[in-house]
Amino acid sequence: MDQNQQSEQDDIGGIQKSAKLIWGIAIFLIIIMVFVYEIYSPKQIYATRAEIAPGMGSRQIAELLKREGIIRSKWIFVTYVSLIGAASDLKPGEYTFRSARSVRDIVRDLLRGGALERTITIPEGWTAKEIGEYFEKENILSRDAWEKATGPGSAVRLGAVDFLPDIPDIAGLEGYLFPDTYRIFIGSSAEEIVAKMLENFGKKVTPELRQEVFLQKKTLYEIVTMASLIEKEVVSEEDRALVSGILWKRIKSGMPLQVDATIAYIKRQMTNNTRPMSDNYKVSIEDTKIDSPYNTYKYRGLPKGPVSNPGISAIRAATYPKESPYLYYLSASDGRTIFSKTLEEHNKAKARYLTR
Repeated sequence: MDQNQQSEQDDIGGIQKSAKLIWGIAIFLIIIMVFVYEIYSPKQIYATRAEIAPGMGSRQIAELLKREGIIRSKWIFVTYVSLIGAASDLKPGEYTFRSARSVRDIVRDLLRGGALERTITIPEGWTAKEIGEYFEKENILSRDAWEKATGPGSAVRLGAVDFLPDIPDIAGLEGYLFPDTYRIFIGSSAEEIVAKMLENFGKKVTPELRQEVFLQKKTLYEIVTMASLIEKEVVSEEDRALVSGILWKRIKSGMPLQVDATIAYIKRQMTNNTRPMSDNYKVSIEDTKIDSPYNTYKYRGLPKGPVSNPGISAIRAATYPKESPYLYYLSASDGRTIFSKTLEEHNKAKARYLTR
Protein backbone atom coordinates (compact mmCIF):
# COMPACT_ATOMS: atom_id res chain seq x y z
CA MET A 1 0.00 0.00 0.00
CA ASP A 2 1.54 3.27 -1.09
CA GLN A 3 1.58 6.45 0.92
CA ASN A 4 -1.31 8.05 -0.98
CA GLN A 5 -3.64 5.10 -0.36
CA GLN A 6 -2.76 5.11 3.33
CA SER A 7 -3.50 8.80 3.49
CA GLU A 8 -6.88 8.29 1.82
CA GLN A 9 -7.82 5.56 4.26
CA ASP A 10 -6.80 7.74 7.18
CA ASP A 11 -8.97 10.52 5.79
CA ILE A 12 -11.93 8.17 5.38
CA GLY A 13 -11.40 6.85 8.90
CA GLY A 14 -11.26 10.39 10.21
CA ILE A 15 -14.46 11.32 8.38
CA GLN A 16 -16.22 8.24 9.75
CA LYS A 17 -15.07 9.05 13.26
CA SER A 18 -16.23 12.65 12.84
CA ALA A 19 -19.57 11.46 11.47
CA LYS A 20 -20.01 9.10 14.41
CA LEU A 21 -19.10 11.91 16.79
CA ILE A 22 -21.57 14.26 15.12
CA TRP A 23 -24.28 11.62 15.18
CA GLY A 24 -23.49 10.89 18.81
CA ILE A 25 -23.69 14.58 19.69
CA ALA A 26 -26.93 14.91 17.70
CA ILE A 27 -28.50 11.93 19.47
CA PHE A 28 -27.33 13.26 22.81
CA LEU A 29 -28.82 16.68 22.04
CA ILE A 30 -32.09 15.06 20.94
CA ILE A 31 -32.20 13.10 24.21
CA ILE A 32 -31.54 16.31 26.15
CA MET A 33 -34.25 18.15 24.19
CA VAL A 34 -36.77 15.36 24.79
CA PHE A 35 -35.83 15.29 28.47
CA VAL A 36 -36.19 19.05 28.81
CA TYR A 37 -39.49 18.94 26.90
CA GLU A 38 -40.84 16.24 29.20
CA ILE A 39 -39.77 18.17 32.28
CA TYR A 40 -41.13 21.58 31.33
CA SER A 41 -44.00 20.78 28.95
CA PRO A 42 -47.36 20.79 30.78
CA LYS A 43 -49.60 17.73 30.56
CA GLN A 44 -53.33 18.34 30.68
CA ILE A 45 -54.75 16.91 33.91
CA TYR A 46 -58.40 16.87 34.96
CA ALA A 47 -58.53 17.03 38.76
CA THR A 48 -56.68 13.74 39.31
CA ARG A 49 -56.04 12.61 42.87
CA ALA A 50 -52.98 10.72 44.06
CA GLU A 51 -52.23 9.52 47.56
CA ILE A 52 -48.51 9.21 48.30
CA ALA A 53 -48.09 6.80 51.20
CA PRO A 54 -45.28 7.21 53.73
CA GLY A 55 -42.19 5.22 52.76
CA MET A 56 -42.80 5.27 49.01
CA GLY A 57 -39.62 5.81 47.00
CA SER A 58 -39.27 7.92 43.88
CA ARG A 59 -39.79 4.92 41.57
CA GLN A 60 -42.97 3.85 43.35
CA ILE A 61 -44.24 7.43 43.25
CA ALA A 62 -43.42 7.64 39.55
CA GLU A 63 -45.30 4.40 38.85
CA LEU A 64 -48.34 5.73 40.73
CA LEU A 65 -48.30 9.06 38.90
CA LYS A 66 -47.92 7.32 35.54
CA ARG A 67 -50.77 4.92 36.33
CA GLU A 68 -53.06 7.81 37.27
CA GLY A 69 -52.23 9.66 34.07
CA ILE A 70 -50.49 12.53 35.86
CA ILE A 71 -47.09 12.13 34.13
CA ARG A 72 -46.12 10.74 30.70
CA SER A 73 -42.93 8.88 31.66
CA LYS A 74 -41.94 7.44 35.01
CA TRP A 75 -38.26 7.26 33.99
CA ILE A 76 -38.16 10.95 33.13
CA PHE A 77 -39.64 11.65 36.56
CA VAL A 78 -37.15 9.40 38.37
CA THR A 79 -34.18 10.83 36.43
CA TYR A 80 -35.27 14.41 37.10
CA VAL A 81 -35.72 14.03 40.87
CA SER A 82 -32.35 12.23 41.02
CA LEU A 83 -30.56 14.98 39.08
CA ILE A 84 -31.90 17.73 41.35
CA GLY A 85 -31.22 15.66 44.47
CA ALA A 86 -34.87 15.50 45.51
CA ALA A 87 -35.49 11.74 45.30
CA SER A 88 -35.62 11.31 49.06
CA ASP A 89 -37.45 14.60 49.78
CA LEU A 90 -40.81 13.85 48.15
CA LYS A 91 -43.45 14.16 50.86
CA PRO A 92 -46.34 11.76 51.46
CA GLY A 93 -49.88 13.08 51.46
CA GLU A 94 -53.06 13.39 49.43
CA TYR A 95 -52.67 15.50 46.29
CA THR A 96 -55.09 16.79 43.68
CA PHE A 97 -53.50 17.85 40.40
CA ARG A 98 -55.62 20.22 38.32
CA SER A 99 -55.25 21.79 34.88
CA ALA A 100 -52.00 21.55 32.89
CA ARG A 101 -49.02 20.51 35.02
CA SER A 102 -45.41 19.85 34.04
CA VAL A 103 -43.12 17.36 35.77
CA ARG A 104 -41.30 20.28 37.37
CA ASP A 105 -44.60 21.64 38.75
CA ILE A 106 -45.59 18.24 40.10
CA VAL A 107 -42.22 17.72 41.77
CA ARG A 108 -42.52 21.15 43.39
CA ASP A 109 -45.92 20.14 44.77
CA LEU A 110 -44.49 16.90 46.13
CA LEU A 111 -41.61 18.75 47.77
CA ARG A 112 -44.01 21.19 49.46
CA GLY A 113 -46.24 18.42 50.75
CA GLY A 114 -49.83 17.42 50.09
CA ALA A 115 -52.55 19.89 50.86
CA LEU A 116 -55.18 17.65 52.41
CA GLU A 117 -58.66 17.97 51.00
CA ARG A 118 -62.07 16.82 52.06
CA THR A 119 -65.39 16.25 50.34
CA ILE A 120 -68.47 18.23 51.29
CA THR A 121 -71.98 17.68 49.96
CA ILE A 122 -74.59 20.44 50.03
CA PRO A 123 -78.10 19.07 49.36
CA GLU A 124 -80.52 20.93 47.13
CA GLY A 125 -82.85 23.15 49.12
CA TRP A 126 -80.58 23.88 52.07
CA THR A 127 -80.52 27.48 53.25
CA ALA A 128 -77.33 29.44 53.82
CA LYS A 129 -77.97 29.08 57.55
CA GLU A 130 -78.24 25.30 57.33
CA ILE A 131 -75.02 25.16 55.30
CA GLY A 132 -73.27 27.25 57.97
CA GLU A 133 -74.51 24.93 60.71
CA TYR A 134 -73.26 21.93 58.75
CA PHE A 135 -69.83 23.51 58.34
CA GLU A 136 -69.60 24.29 62.05
CA LYS A 137 -70.70 20.77 63.00
CA GLU A 138 -68.05 19.28 60.68
CA ASN A 139 -65.36 21.63 62.04
CA ILE A 140 -64.90 23.24 58.64
CA LEU A 141 -65.89 26.81 59.50
CA SER A 142 -67.66 28.75 62.20
CA ARG A 143 -71.23 29.82 61.54
CA ASP A 144 -70.24 33.43 62.13
CA ALA A 145 -67.55 33.29 59.42
CA TRP A 146 -70.00 31.70 56.99
CA GLU A 147 -72.77 34.23 57.69
CA LYS A 148 -70.33 37.08 57.19
CA ALA A 149 -69.18 35.64 53.85
CA THR A 150 -72.71 35.02 52.58
CA GLY A 151 -74.59 37.97 54.06
CA PRO A 152 -75.13 41.50 52.70
CA GLY A 153 -71.85 43.27 51.99
CA SER A 154 -69.98 40.00 51.44
CA ALA A 155 -66.47 40.60 50.12
CA VAL A 156 -67.04 37.82 47.58
CA ARG A 157 -69.58 40.03 45.82
CA LEU A 158 -66.76 42.36 44.86
CA GLY A 159 -65.47 39.67 42.51
CA ALA A 160 -66.13 39.78 38.79
CA VAL A 161 -69.09 37.39 38.72
CA ASP A 162 -71.42 38.59 36.00
CA PHE A 163 -74.70 37.45 37.60
CA LEU A 164 -74.17 39.13 41.00
CA PRO A 165 -75.35 42.62 39.96
CA ASP A 166 -78.88 41.14 39.80
CA ILE A 167 -78.80 40.67 43.56
CA PRO A 168 -80.09 43.66 45.56
CA ASP A 169 -77.42 45.37 47.67
CA ILE A 170 -79.30 44.62 50.88
CA ALA A 171 -79.54 40.91 50.09
CA GLY A 172 -77.09 38.14 50.85
CA LEU A 173 -76.09 35.24 48.62
CA GLU A 174 -79.01 32.99 49.56
CA GLY A 175 -80.12 31.13 46.44
CA TYR A 176 -76.75 31.33 44.69
CA LEU A 177 -74.82 28.87 46.88
CA PHE A 178 -75.15 26.09 44.35
CA PRO A 179 -75.91 22.71 45.96
CA ASP A 180 -73.43 20.08 44.85
CA THR A 181 -70.54 17.88 46.00
CA TYR A 182 -67.28 19.80 46.35
CA ARG A 183 -63.69 19.02 47.22
CA ILE A 184 -62.18 21.76 49.36
CA PHE A 185 -58.78 22.27 50.89
CA ILE A 186 -58.72 21.83 54.65
CA GLY A 187 -58.34 25.31 56.08
CA SER A 188 -60.18 26.98 53.22
CA SER A 189 -61.78 30.29 54.18
CA ALA A 190 -65.51 30.90 53.96
CA GLU A 191 -64.84 33.31 51.10
CA GLU A 192 -62.97 30.62 49.14
CA ILE A 193 -65.80 28.13 49.54
CA VAL A 194 -68.40 30.74 48.57
CA ALA A 195 -66.37 31.63 45.49
CA LYS A 196 -66.29 27.95 44.48
CA MET A 197 -70.08 27.68 44.85
CA LEU A 198 -70.68 30.87 42.88
CA GLU A 199 -68.38 29.67 40.13
CA ASN A 200 -70.36 26.43 39.96
CA PHE A 201 -73.63 28.40 39.81
CA GLY A 202 -72.24 30.38 36.88
CA LYS A 203 -71.40 27.17 35.02
CA LYS A 204 -74.74 25.46 35.64
CA VAL A 205 -76.89 28.49 34.88
CA THR A 206 -75.81 28.72 31.25
CA PRO A 207 -75.76 31.82 29.02
CA GLU A 208 -78.67 30.30 27.06
CA LEU A 209 -80.77 30.04 30.22
CA ARG A 210 -79.88 33.60 31.24
CA GLN A 211 -80.81 34.84 27.77
CA GLU A 212 -84.23 33.20 28.17
CA VAL A 213 -84.68 35.03 31.49
CA PHE A 214 -83.79 38.31 29.76
CA LEU A 215 -86.27 37.64 26.94
CA GLN A 216 -89.00 37.09 29.53
CA LYS A 217 -88.16 40.53 30.98
CA LYS A 218 -87.38 39.00 34.35
CA THR A 219 -84.25 39.18 36.45
CA LEU A 220 -82.15 36.20 37.41
CA TYR A 221 -82.81 37.12 41.04
CA GLU A 222 -86.56 36.69 40.44
CA ILE A 223 -85.95 33.32 38.77
CA VAL A 224 -83.72 32.11 41.61
CA THR A 225 -86.28 33.28 44.17
CA MET A 226 -89.06 31.39 42.38
CA ALA A 227 -86.80 28.33 42.00
CA SER A 228 -86.12 28.37 45.75
CA LEU A 229 -89.87 28.02 46.38
CA ILE A 230 -90.26 25.25 43.81
CA GLU A 231 -87.25 23.39 45.26
CA LYS A 232 -88.91 23.19 48.67
CA GLU A 233 -92.44 22.52 47.42
CA VAL A 234 -92.22 19.88 44.69
CA VAL A 235 -90.00 16.89 43.97
CA SER A 236 -90.63 15.66 40.43
CA GLU A 237 -89.34 17.62 37.45
CA GLU A 238 -92.65 17.45 35.57
CA ASP A 239 -94.62 18.68 38.59
CA ARG A 240 -92.12 21.46 39.15
CA ALA A 241 -92.81 22.94 35.72
CA LEU A 242 -96.57 22.82 36.41
CA VAL A 243 -96.18 24.43 39.85
CA SER A 244 -93.96 27.08 38.30
CA GLY A 245 -96.73 27.88 35.83
CA ILE A 246 -99.28 28.10 38.65
CA LEU A 247 -97.13 30.43 40.77
CA TRP A 248 -96.26 32.78 37.90
CA LYS A 249 -99.98 32.80 36.98
CA ARG A 250 -100.88 33.78 40.54
CA ILE A 251 -98.42 36.64 40.49
CA LYS A 252 -99.80 37.90 37.18
CA SER A 253 -103.39 37.74 38.42
CA GLY A 254 -102.59 39.43 41.73
CA MET A 255 -103.26 36.37 43.88
CA PRO A 256 -101.03 35.74 46.89
CA LEU A 257 -98.65 32.82 46.37
CA GLN A 258 -99.42 31.29 49.79
CA VAL A 259 -96.38 29.02 49.69
CA ASP A 260 -95.79 27.14 52.93
CA ALA A 261 -92.04 27.01 52.29
CA THR A 262 -91.81 30.75 52.90
CA ILE A 263 -93.35 30.35 56.35
CA ALA A 264 -90.98 27.50 57.18
CA TYR A 265 -88.08 29.75 56.09
CA ILE A 266 -89.26 32.58 58.35
CA LYS A 267 -89.61 30.24 61.32
CA ARG A 268 -86.21 28.70 60.55
CA GLN A 269 -84.52 32.12 60.50
CA MET A 270 -86.17 33.05 63.79
CA THR A 271 -84.67 30.13 65.69
CA ASN A 272 -81.13 29.22 66.72
CA ASN A 273 -82.00 25.53 66.60
CA THR A 274 -79.20 23.76 64.75
CA ARG A 275 -81.54 21.09 63.36
CA PRO A 276 -82.96 21.81 59.88
CA MET A 277 -86.65 22.73 59.74
CA SER A 278 -88.69 19.92 58.22
CA ASP A 279 -89.95 20.54 54.70
CA ASN A 280 -93.28 19.12 55.95
CA TYR A 281 -93.63 21.90 58.53
CA LYS A 282 -97.32 22.48 59.21
CA VAL A 283 -98.33 26.11 58.80
CA SER A 284 -100.75 27.43 61.41
CA ILE A 285 -103.19 30.33 61.05
CA GLU A 286 -100.95 32.34 63.39
CA ASP A 287 -97.92 31.62 61.21
CA THR A 288 -99.64 33.14 58.19
CA LYS A 289 -99.96 36.43 60.08
CA ILE A 290 -96.23 36.83 60.76
CA ASP A 291 -95.16 40.25 59.51
CA SER A 292 -92.25 39.40 57.24
CA PRO A 293 -91.44 40.32 53.62
CA TYR A 294 -90.99 36.57 53.11
CA ASN A 295 -94.59 35.84 54.11
CA THR A 296 -96.39 34.98 50.86
CA TYR A 297 -99.67 34.63 52.73
CA LYS A 298 -99.54 38.23 53.96
CA TYR A 299 -97.85 39.89 50.95
CA ARG A 300 -98.49 39.38 47.25
CA GLY A 301 -95.83 38.59 44.69
CA LEU A 302 -92.49 36.92 45.24
CA PRO A 303 -90.96 36.95 48.72
CA LYS A 304 -88.15 39.35 49.51
CA GLY A 305 -85.59 36.85 48.24
CA PRO A 306 -84.77 33.15 47.90
CA VAL A 307 -85.78 30.84 50.75
CA SER A 308 -83.33 28.07 49.82
CA ASN A 309 -80.48 27.29 47.47
CA PRO A 310 -82.12 25.53 44.53
CA GLY A 311 -80.58 23.03 42.14
CA ILE A 312 -80.61 23.33 38.37
CA SER A 313 -83.87 21.35 38.02
CA ALA A 314 -85.82 23.92 40.05
CA ILE A 315 -84.06 26.81 38.30
CA ARG A 316 -85.00 25.42 34.90
CA ALA A 317 -88.60 24.90 36.07
CA ALA A 318 -88.78 28.52 37.20
CA THR A 319 -87.41 29.62 33.82
CA TYR A 320 -89.58 27.33 31.69
CA PRO A 321 -93.00 27.15 33.41
CA LYS A 322 -95.64 24.86 31.96
CA GLU A 323 -99.08 26.26 31.22
CA SER A 324 -102.07 24.43 32.66
CA PRO A 325 -105.69 25.07 33.67
CA TYR A 326 -104.71 24.64 37.31
CA LEU A 327 -104.55 27.37 39.91
CA TYR A 328 -103.97 25.31 43.06
CA TYR A 329 -101.77 22.42 44.16
CA LEU A 330 -100.86 20.50 47.28
CA SER A 331 -98.31 17.87 48.19
CA ALA A 332 -99.85 14.63 49.38
CA SER A 333 -98.23 12.55 52.11
CA ASP A 334 -97.17 9.95 49.54
CA GLY A 335 -95.14 12.54 47.61
CA ARG A 336 -97.63 13.13 44.82
CA THR A 337 -98.61 16.65 43.79
CA ILE A 338 -102.38 17.09 43.52
CA PHE A 339 -103.53 19.84 41.15
CA SER A 340 -106.90 21.61 41.20
CA LYS A 341 -108.59 24.13 38.92
CA THR A 342 -110.84 25.80 41.48
CA LEU A 343 -110.73 26.61 45.17
CA GLU A 344 -113.61 24.19 45.75
CA GLU A 345 -111.63 21.35 44.15
CA HIS A 346 -108.57 22.36 46.15
CA ASN A 347 -110.49 22.28 49.45
CA LYS A 348 -111.80 18.82 48.62
CA ALA A 349 -108.26 17.67 47.80
CA LYS A 350 -107.02 19.01 51.14
CA ALA A 351 -109.77 17.15 52.98
CA ARG A 352 -108.90 13.96 51.14
CA TYR A 353 -105.10 14.02 51.09
CA LEU A 354 -104.09 16.10 54.09
CA THR A 355 -106.57 14.92 56.74
CA ARG A 356 -105.09 12.28 58.99
